[in-house]
Amino acid sequence: MSADASDPVLRRIEGRAAYLTLNRPRALNALTHPMVRAIDAALIAWERDEGVATVVVSGAGERGLCAGGDIRAIHADAVAGGRASLDFWRDEYRLNARIAAFRKPYVAFMDGIVMGGGVGVSAHGSVRIVTERSSVAMPETGIGFVPDVGGTHLLARAPGELGTHLALTGLPVGAADALLCGLADHFVPAAELPRLAAALADASPAEALRGRTATAPEGELAGHRAWIDVCYRGDSVERIVARLLDHGDPAAKEAARTILTRSPTSLKVTLAALRRARALGALEPVLEQEYRVSAAALRSPDLVEGVRAQVIDKDRRPRWSPAELSGVTDAAVERYFAPLPDGRAGLFTDRTD
Repeated sequence: MSADASDPVLRRIEGRAAYLTLNRPRALNALTHPMVRAIDAALIAWERDEGVATVVVSGAGERGLCAGGDIRAIHADAVAGGRASLDFWRDEYRLNARIAAFRKPYVAFMDGIVMGGGVGVSAHGSVRIVTERSSVAMPETGIGFVPDVGGTHLLARAPGELGTHLALTGLPVGAADALLCGLADHFVPAAELPRLAAALADASPAEALRGRTATAPEGELAGHRAWIDVCYRGDSVERIVARLLDHGDPAAKEAARTILTRSPTSLKVTLAALRRARALGALEPVLEQEYRVSAAALRSPDLVEGVRAQVIDKDRRPRWSPAELSGVTDAAVERYFAPLPDGRAGLFTDRTD
């Protein structure tokens, strides 16, 4: 049981279920480093506790599960040339791997906004529930960053080129499209979540879900597969954009216009990361890759500029460097995948738990 209702991570056990609530509703439950450590410690304890059969994860407030990492803190660290973000990501990505390998049912309520790090603490779980209010996104290219928290692993596994579309545009999807892309498993109306949470105290997820699932409201992506799967093939962002602009479907042209507002460097690194994630296959090697990419992004001008434009000043007018896709060389992209310069060990080489 959490000692204080104001704790940023609330923990309690009822019946056979352990409940974990992200509790920073004013910040849309954005993750801090202490929160990541608290979640990880709870999962270690609950996995060993024979009295716990199921873990249930949700977010406090009505707006969403989690908007991602504390991007203001990352921005401040990047401006200062610090290392706090590297330590945060190291523990966060380890947590993502723990969730994926968790030996008990891990039920994530992906209600409301679920972005970035919020995807990391939910979409790697074994039972992922979306509602009519769900808005799921990996929006990193819009702030000069690259999908992380295992996001390139998840999106690389989406049907066809749906994952490439979501990664490059950074656009959010609703319940039906999250299900289609393999980011969620079940649709449950939001009003039913409190009763489902209570039922999980004494029933398995399969039993608790019986009679509570429904058909999600119609999505958009299924109807766009014809142009998405054709236009997003290949390893060149320039060719992808050209195909989108040349396609007759207005939605394809709109996708191209969206992509062209994103960081050119982030776009090229993101596409390379997705293609390499497909080849790597398993989650842990992909997280290792993402850690190298994130470390490089922390020192890039586009992350500082993107967060300034979108979050700090909110002028929505980022000045990317380089400003055009043509200015991003293959060598510049490759630097994001190079070994860490400080010789740090891999994410999982020194774990003892």
